[in-house]
Amino acid sequence: MIDPSAKIHPQALVEEGASIGAETRVWAFVHILPNVTIGSYCNICDHTFIENRVTLGNRVTVKSGVYVWTGIEIEDDVFIGPCVAFTNDKRPRSRQSVAEYPKTLLQQGCSIGANATILPGITIGRWAMVGAGSVVTRSVAENALVFGNPARMMGWVCCCGEQLIMVESQGTCQCGSRYQIGVENCVMKIT
Repeated sequence: MIDPSAKIHPQALVEEGASIGAETRVWAFVHILPNVTIGSYCNICDHTFIENRVTLGNRVTVKSGVYVWTGIEIEDDVFIGPCVAFTNDKRPRSRQSVAEYPKTLLQQGCSIGANATILPGITIGRWAMVGAGSVVTRSVAENALVFGNPARMMGWVCCCGEQLIMVESQGTCQCGSRYQIGVENCVMKIT
């Protein structure tokens, strides 16, 4: 079902059985397969492909040149930069399918920089940030800043996107938010 307020470009291909929420914009040369669920207020940019059984939350931005494969789940408020490469098969071979694709989860508010590569079966934590061109080979903690090949933890970021200034186990952001490193080596917002 496509919400009547969704804006679908005439050169986009949205196959029957896809669900698109209110005020979502789907631009030219986008191909959305059946059994895809896209939430409200999303922006799906040109030259994007979204495969079967993919779910996107609300207010998700998918920039141009991104292919979202089966097994990927994207929560609310996620940003996916141009030409991000997702994979969904750990040992791909031509003309061989897997019985079940590993689940890749992009949690609420995380951001993936342009041209990053995301390997299958990992989780990018809430409000984490992946730098442009990074190759992410393992899960990323909430509010973590990772970049490189392979991507490594380089610091912490606030929910507003700014890097945190950490002193011992506490961090502050220029927006006024304060964080503390918790027992599982992840930051928790305290104000």
